[in-house]
Amino acid sequence: MKIIDAHIHFSNIQSFHETAKNLSFVYYSSEGIQKEFNEANVVLGIAMGVTETDKMGFPDYEAQTPMGIDLESVIPDSIVYCAGVNPYDLDEQALKRLEVELQKPNVVGIKIYLGYYPFYAYDEVYEPVYKLAAANNLPVVFHTGDTYSERGLLKYSHPLAIDEVAVKHRNVNFMMAHFGDPWTLTGAEIIYKNPNVYADLSGLIVGTEKDLLRRSEGRFLDHLRHALVFADSYDKLLFGTDWPLIPIGPYIQFIKNLIPEEFHQQVFYDTALKVFPKIKPYLK
Repeated sequence: MKIIDAHIHFSNIQSFHETAKNLSFVYYSSEGIQKEFNEANVVLGIAMGVTETDKMGFPDYEAQTPMGIDLESVIPDSIVYCAGVNPYDLDEQALKRLEVELQKPNVVGIKIYLGYYPFYAYDEVYEPVYKLAAANNLPVVFHTGDTYSERGLLKYSHPLAIDEVAVKHRNVNFMMAHFGDPWTLTGAEIIYKNPNVYADLSGLIVGTEKDLLRRSEGRFLDHLRHALVFADSYDKLLFGTDWPLIPIGPYIQFIKNLIPEEFHQQVFYDTALKVFPKIKPYLK
């Protein structure tokens, strides 16, 4: 089965480097990800545009919109990306830069970092972004749930705020990164209720293959299993890893164990094509 990884990273972010180094067997480079892609039959990765300019790390309030992927000077053919948005840099000039960025063939969506920046999804600051998404037939990806930085503010990343945006902008598709974890039951209701909201299953566990096995035992995943059954919306779910925060091959098996086999084709491939229509030329 061919697989699309709908949530990876390919940015020069210090915390990503540190995590990959601590995992020891994740090589955070184009060579490293291509090796993992080949071994796992991943044909395309969708990276989330994010940059940092200061020693504080991400979230970076000085980062320029649009944020791209800058791990290396050349982006591999197997990687496309979503242009990242810094709400503190969304004046007229920033919006013009974002609009130009969205015309690039390998820019397939827009990424908004709820929780990392102190704005709700329905805040007025993001309205011009949603208009650009609609005009260009591109999805908007929201970070939801726990933040990888302790400087994040969780009330802004709760998935409930997405309901209001989804109702107001029915002509835009939205994807909740991480299924709103740990508020997955709320995330389940959001994708069940709203025809234009999807969720990826990335970053549910960060660490090694050993961590995956350990967390799969006991009650740690009870809330997630409950949410998956409650939503009964497997056609609204996309596979993603959050690489380099987890090795790709073991995470694929982890998600396969959570999703009924009859829905694997949708979760691992088909729904990504529906949510990200610009990726089609990269899959020929």
